[in-house]
Amino acid sequence: MRLEFSHCGIDMIQLIRGFKDILPGEVELWQKIERVARELFEDFGYREIRIPIMERTELFKRSIGEDTDIVEKEMYTFPDRKGDLVTLRPEATASICRAFIQHKLYSQDPVQKYYMIGPMFRRERPQKGRYRQFYQIDAEIFGVQSGLADVQLIFLLVTLCKRLNLADVRAHINSLGCPRCRPAFKKALTDYLVSIEGDLCPDCIRRRNRNPLRVLDCKVPKCREALIGAPSLQDHLCEGCRIDFDLVMDSLNRLGVSFVIDKQLVRGLDYYTRTAFEIQTTSLGAQSAVAGGGRYDNLVKELGGPDIPATGFAIGFDRLAELVALNSRELIQVPDVFVAALGADSQKSAFEWVCELGTGGIRVEMDYGNKSLKSQMKRADRLGARYVLIVGDDELKSGSAALRNMATKEQVSVSLDNLVDNIRSQLETTNS
Repeated sequence: MRLEFSHCGIDMIQLIRGFKDILPGEVELWQKIERVARELFEDFGYREIRIPIMERTELFKRSIGEDTDIVEKEMYTFPDRKGDLVTLRPEATASICRAFIQHKLYSQDPVQKYYMIGPMFRRERPQKGRYRQFYQIDAEIFGVQSGLADVQLIFLLVTLCKRLNLADVRAHINSLGCPRCRPAFKKALTDYLVSIEGDLCPDCIRRRNRNPLRVLDCKVPKCREALIGAPSLQDHLCEGCRIDFDLVMDSLNRLGVSFVIDKQLVRGLDYYTRTAFEIQTTSLGAQSAVAGGGRYDNLVKELGGPDIPATGFAIGFDRLAELVALNSRELIQVPDVFVAALGADSQKSAFEWVCELGTGGIRVEMDYGNKSLKSQMKRADRLGARYVLIVGDDELKSGSAALRNMATKEQVSVSLDNLVDNIRSQLETTNS
């Protein structure tokens, strides 16, 4: 927390490093993304789920994996008053699985599709597009073993990007195999890691024997360069995983979704099996992944539920918003009408009209002080109001007022009776 000496002699409290305010002007962009995402998910049968921001720490240790950076270094974990460890959620999948199991949602129908939008928390090093409180859009499918579920998720991500006018994105996919085909790959990978030990960071050396797949997820440039020659899981897939991955690739081709097979793509969580994927871009520099996910067929069972397959993804909302902002026009909503009232009686009537116009679906503003017409017109212009309704004592007596078009400077007379309908009619005429 930073304190700075302000102009009035009082220390000013600033927000915590790694957190951010989402201000008016940016909020409208976020609302647009949320609206587009909700409409797309619901068209495909996904239902919204809302989960707590705090869970028992054990949930994330058992699901994400104790050898991951998230659990080892990044989680906001602390004891509650009873001494039990609790954690601010670092991701959504584990919590959604917990809710799926706890409330026996599988008893309604074994196939369930959910989405959620909300904040996550990780104590990472703050950098462009990455915050300690960050936001995700998450989607999950339970009860479908077929790789077609993975294809649908990738297709949804690509479609969402298209609807948000993002062109510079591409799907990266890989198969992480299953318990049958991983042992042979882990041995080959471990032997390779021994041969390049001198080029690996301390974390990778420590994880080499405990969980060698985690080494492939290392973001240290020196490690990534040394891993270019690492063996590929593609060469070690069992027949079932090969058939599944062929189905994924064939289906993506049939849908016209371009993709890259990325042998170093493993994702950063232990629960993934078979297909893993990311949506990447070159528009955000080194932070290329905008969304990612994959299949986690064993997680529901490992968390105490029935043996139900599942797959899902998470979108980095903050990064997505940065990309959309690069391709979006101004989204700030401006008033349809600014009511400029002159005199005490006009102010009283204007306040009533503002309430009526607002509840009638017309964006409206007024000035609540006794300011001159010139001052009020300046404020209306500053707000970008499309029209100004000018009313004083004479207008109240005559029952009509001037409605000024701020773009054309033309004025028309409107009756103060049925004002909402009269102004709506004028707005519709302008829009047509």
